[in-house]
Amino acid sequence: MLLIRAQADIVEGLGALIRLDPSLEPIVKAAGPVPLRLSPPGFAGLSQIIVSQMISKASASAIWQRITQAGPMTPADYLAHGPEVVAGFGLSRAKAATLEGLARAIVDGELDLDALASLSQEEALSRLRALKGIGAWTAEVYLMFCLGAPDIFPSGDVALRAAVGHALCLNERPPPARVDEIARRWSPRRAVAARLFWAYYANVMRRDALPVD
Repeated sequence: MLLIRAQADIVEGLGALIRLDPSLEPIVKAAGPVPLRLSPPGFAGLSQIIVSQMISKASASAIWQRITQAGPMTPADYLAHGPEVVAGFGLSRAKAATLEGLARAIVDGELDLDALASLSQEEALSRLRALKGIGAWTAEVYLMFCLGAPDIFPSGDVALRAAVGHALCLNERPPPARVDEIARRWSPRRAVAARLFWAYYANVMRRDALPVD
C-alpha cells in the first residue's frame, strides 16, 4: 500500500491520477498547490479532527488552542480535566461527549489507535466507527490525515461534493453515492484526489477548505 508520508507522495500521486484519468489534468492546473495535510496519529490527532467538524477554521483553531493550553493532550490528562475546564473549551455538548468517550475507550483498552495502522482499511474504519460520536467522515479523515491511507475519498464531505460538482461541470452538487461512483476511477489514489479537490475548493471556488461533513 502506497502510504502518503511526504509532499513528494502528493506530487507523485497527482501524476498517477492524471495517468488514470487525463480529464483531471486541467483540474490539477487550476487547483494550484495541493497540501500534504498530515498530522501525527494518536489521541491528539483524532481529537483535533473531531473538534474541526462543521465549524470554521478560526473557531476550530481557537477551541483547539484552549484545549492544548489546558495541559498535555493525552487520554489520561484529558480525563483529568474538571467539568468547568472542559466547559471553557467551547465544545458543543456532542463533541465534548465524543472526546471524553474516546479518551475513556483508550484508557480502558477498548480502542488501540496504534494498532489501526496494521489493520485493513475496512477494519480500521469499523473500529473507529464503533465508538459513539465517530462517524464515517471522522474515521475516514483520521485514516487519511494521520495514518496516510492512500485510497480514501470522504464522499460525505460537503466541500468535496461541491468541488467535484463544480470541477466536473455537473448540474448540481452530487450526492455521496454519486461521488463514490465517480471516485472509483481514481483508485488507488483517492486520498490524493480528495486533497486535490479540497485545494480546488479553496483556490478556485475561494472557499474555506477545512474538511467538513
